[in-house]
Amino acid sequence: MTALVLNPGSVTLADWRAIYRGASLKLDDACRPAVARSAQVIAKIVADGHPVYGINTGFGKLASVRIEAADLVQLQKNIVLSHSAGVGEPLPANITRLMMALKLVSLGQGASGVRNETVDFLEAMLAHDIIPVVPSQGSVGASGDLAPLAHMTAAMLGVGDVFTKKGRLPAVEGLALAGLKPFTLGPKEGLALLNGTQFSTAVTLAALFEADVIFQTALVVGALTTDAALGSDTPFDHRIHLLRKHRGQIEAADALRDLMAGSALRASHLVNDERVQDPYCLRCQPQVMGACLDLLRQAATFLDTEANGVSDNPLVFADTGEALSGGNFHAEPVAFAADMIAIALCEIGSIAERRIAMLIDPALSGLPAFLTPKPGLNSGFMIPQVTAAALVSENKQKAFPASVDSIPTSANQEDHVSMAAHGARRLLPMIDNVAAVIAIELLAAGQACDFHAPLASSPALEAVRATLRNRVPKLEDDRYMQPDMETAIALVRSSSIATAAGLQLPSLCEYN
Repeated sequence: MTALVLNPGSVTLADWRAIYRGASLKLDDACRPAVARSAQVIAKIVADGHPVYGINTGFGKLASVRIEAADLVQLQKNIVLSHSAGVGEPLPANITRLMMALKLVSLGQGASGVRNETVDFLEAMLAHDIIPVVPSQGSVGASGDLAPLAHMTAAMLGVGDVFTKKGRLPAVEGLALAGLKPFTLGPKEGLALLNGTQFSTAVTLAALFEADVIFQTALVVGALTTDAALGSDTPFDHRIHLLRKHRGQIEAADALRDLMAGSALRASHLVNDERVQDPYCLRCQPQVMGACLDLLRQAATFLDTEANGVSDNPLVFADTGEALSGGNFHAEPVAFAADMIAIALCEIGSIAERRIAMLIDPALSGLPAFLTPKPGLNSGFMIPQVTAAALVSENKQKAFPASVDSIPTSANQEDHVSMAAHGARRLLPMIDNVAAVIAIELLAAGQACDFHAPLASSPALEAVRATLRNRVPKLEDDRYMQPDMETAIALVRSSSIATAAGLQLPSLCEYN
């Protein structure tokens, strides 16, 4: 496999997604001179002996403590070991790998003061799939994601564990598989590796990439439900949405209309339909899903910028020979992006659950109660809808903005923090929840369409139904439901349903 060549500062979301999915990578060699120049600035500062934060001083509240030249290597090792204080389950290896790539690109911009040897070592670990075991809890999103990045760096020093092709191993043994020996950090390098938002950004990017699949699938399944409920496609008329002008709304409406095009079910009630308007869960899909699309795209913009920025401290400016302390490690933009994604995920699941509830209610759908041919003897989709309701309620609780919280740390030196890490970590469980809700809707909508046979839906939606029915048969009598639900979840998560529709669907990130 050809490695992606990453140009620091201009890596695309498509590249980050490819890395998340497993693509190999390397830095563009054109960045090496800039890295070397920044390292030379650090060497000169050390030689001159003037106190500069993070280079020859203590850290955080201890910044006023001067460190002698003979202790600078030990200083960098100490910060890594002392900051490796995370707890909780390990971050999934593919997300840690993305975090490492983000850090590599940040260092490659020549503003961090690290040597090319340090960049090479991190790159070699990635090339050989030596992935540090990083506990997922312990960051407040300022001064960067200190604890997670410390665990990443500790593995470079031969401390802690790593994931390898031979399983989880002590870091020293894992490094040896790649022909590497534990690394010795130079002045400022420990701080450069620990400071930054790469943990929060990696986890939020992972959720964004998963949300792309969820969003597209939810559009497809929402169209299938609309047709199964004999709903109208009139609310998706392009002219309606042009008047409101929101881009996401326009694109969502166009997609829903295209998905239903050519449906015999739709044609069967074009005239003499006693219903004047559909419930909001059908009629207002463009408005809700379109707003989610716009919000997720804004989050993607935040993350695209953050992923290509430099967020450690202090920052080195080789043209003037300065190392300037600032606060780029504060992850507020990432926290906002995570909150946007959380809100959108919550709403995608919420409106989907309302469509499930509508389908199983004969007073609203005109279909047999709970979508079973023998209501009473059978319960049909009664409890899957309850499960969907439970998951939606859980996501509502998780969607409260993390960014509005703050708790002082480091003896009040770091007195306002972003909580970006917490905001990011709750996203993947929310993805799991909404994927299950969409899967339940898929099962219910497929079942509802079966009651309309021999009338068929549109070619696009019939292809979706065929994909479902190839894996899950129609529900005639009650059966053990959980395997059907797990199968449907797998279809949703794999993008099989969105792909089966065969149409160009709106994307959250517009990866180009």
